[in-house]
Amino acid sequence: MTGSYDILIVGIGGQGTILASNILGEACLIECRHVKGAETHGMAQRGGSVESHIRIDGQFGPLIAPGQADLLISFDLLEALRYSHFLKKDGKIVVNSHMVLPTSVYTQKLAAPSEDEIISGLKKYELCLLDADRIASDAGSPLSQNVVMLGAASAWMPLRPATLLESVRRLVPKKTVEINTKAFEMGRDAFGKH
Repeated sequence: MTGSYDILIVGIGGQGTILASNILGEACLIECRHVKGAETHGMAQRGGSVESHIRIDGQFGPLIAPGQADLLISFDLLEALRYSHFLKKDGKIVVNSHMVLPTSVYTQKLAAPSEDEIISGLKKYELCLLDADRIASDAGSPLSQNVVMLGAASAWMPLRPATLLESVRRLVPKKTVEINTKAFEMGRDAFGKH
């Protein structure tokens, strides 16, 4: 592989975006890969937008420029649309089929695009759409949806799935290792069915 493989992870505060990026970073360290990362927390504690940039084997800074991401992992349907301009023309996107409407929809009575409109806008990329919330609940905890997303996205990453799983085991709370292991594997299985 030449150049960097750039992954942008986006979501809403509280969805585990930062943990997901830390898992990717740890996997890179396990494989002795060069990695750079940066995070932006936009009022994350209040349900604001959160983005994490992960650049694997890159030579330059940690931020991914618009139009340069190889892979977008979005924990929310609306956030996928909001950040899709970061993808390359042949970019790939893994997105949770759920959507959290911003408070502006309620407080300022602004119109939000429908789920069908969002999905239609994302179909110009190679798209994996899955119900990560349901899969996480089936794995044992709705809080593991971020690991479900990593499991699904692992099919498109330049990292070994076994390494990613080892990274999950190292970074999630000890009492949740079994649930998160199952969540990762169920995410990988869901990718094959999309």
